[in-house]
Amino acid sequence: MSGGLSGERKPIVVGIDGSSASLNAARWAVAEAVARDVPLRLLHVVRDHHEHTATTACEADPLLLTATDVVEEAGHPVCLEVRRTVGDPGDVLIAESCHAAMVCIGEPAPNPMSGKLFGALAAALFEHARCPVAVIRSDSAGLTRDGGVVSVVLDDEPDNDAVVHLAMQEGRLRKATVRQIDRRVDSWIRRYPDVHVEVVGSGTGRRYGRTGNEADGTQLAVVGDSDAAQIGTLAVPNCHPILDYPDCSVLMVRN
Repeated sequence: MSGGLSGERKPIVVGIDGSSASLNAARWAVAEAVARDVPLRLLHVVRDHHEHTATTACEADPLLLTATDVVEEAGHPVCLEVRRTVGDPGDVLIAESCHAAMVCIGEPAPNPMSGKLFGALAAALFEHARCPVAVIRSDSAGLTRDGGVVSVVLDDEPDNDAVVHLAMQEGRLRKATVRQIDRRVDSWIRRYPDVHVEVVGSGTGRRYGRTGNEADGTQLAVVGDSDAAQIGTLAVPNCHPILDYPDCSVLMVRN
């Protein structure tokens, strides 16, 4: 692994400050860089060039050396870049975000005594960064949570499709279930909270219904006008998104 020319490929940038949380962020970011086939840039920002070492050379920076070891221990082929620069960490990372695919930093779990959910650096990135920002939490033992679901809110905001798209990508990358929390005004689930709803993506190849148990099959298919022209010509059951259609009872909605 070495720092080289990355062309137009926007890197995944990780802020390294010597904490175990920032090393966890570097570990987490490896998969992001590999999946996108982009460089992973480890960036140590110091407020003056005398901090930690007497030189600005990356090769002499012990924090970057440690972070490099952590990335290499992950065992994934990734194009690694290491940089050390002088400045305000927030300002530098915000500037990096203009040319990055994602900026990652590490943080410990929130301190309930502080009254704040995020530190100053995370808050600045959330407000001013020009690319996605990942704040990777570490628990009291210094570990990140690798299990669990990826949660995302479905709402009516203009950028929600992009938010959900990224959540689905993370679910695939982390091999995790994606939990979609529906807060849309026109959410059918919210309007009928007493009805159990099963969501199945058509065309995914995932089996549902017809398990041999009649209770698992379709008792009633509710369809719209668009099905009217086809219902008399359907020759093969299962060619419709609703399995058992049109063998089951059918309720056609007329507009």
